[in-house]
Amino acid sequence: MTDKPLDKMTDKELTTYWNDRISKILDGKKIIKVEYMTKEDAEDVGIDFRPIQIQLDNGVWLTPMSDDEGNDAGAIHTNLKDNSVIPVLY
Repeated sequence: MTDKPLDKMTDKELTTYWNDRISKILDGKKIIKVEYMTKEDAEDVGIDFRPIQIQLDNGVWLTPMSDDEGNDAGAIHTNLKDNSVIPVLY
């Protein structure tokens, strides 16, 4: 990794930085639980829709959001013909 500030990185440097950082968290991990966020948890974080949540064996929860600020839930698109999207729920 570099000591260069993120806002001074080129697109290639930024991509490499995030690929390296996130791969350390996700590579080789197993999904141990999948569930939709509860209505209460969605209210607590201030979102209208409920995303699917994925828990990994290292304790990390993955929660799709519409943007970096967490303004609402996000769907997950897949490459599966019969299930091309994991939707958000209202």
